[in-house]
Amino acid sequence: MATNTATKKTTKTAPKAAAKPVSKPEKAAPAVKGDALAVIATGGKQYKVRVGDVVKIEKILGDHKVGDKLVFGNVLLLDSAGSTVVGAPYISGSKVEAEIKEIGRDPKIVVVHYKQKSKYFKKYGHRQPFFKVAITSIA
Repeated sequence: MATNTATKKTTKTAPKAAAKPVSKPEKAAPAVKGDALAVIATGGKQYKVRVGDVVKIEKILGDHKVGDKLVFGNVLLLDSAGSTVVGAPYISGSKVEAEIKEIGRDPKIVVVHYKQKSKYFKKYGHRQPFFKVAITSIA
């Protein structure tokens, strides 16, 4: 009977240094000219917008009506005339202005929970509210 006497080679690595939090300076907003692009954060999502775009976003808390102006201060990225500024996480001093064009609710989503042979049946529906906004300016 043959026995396998192969030896395993183990390599030792140096212990990793503890990661130190690095504070990044906030970037200033550049002057926006012409056809500018911005990435904004609202409602837990990110949207790529240009002036004149109509975007469907999550409803924002508060008493809003069609025609109201909104200002988004959470600008993650600005791109205009070949210069791109990326925020860390946001670009200070920059904002995207928009006007509410429509307030509505999405079609109903029906959710059914069912387990056979145990008489378990639950059914409910949900309609997600939304705003349709037109981007008026990027600054």
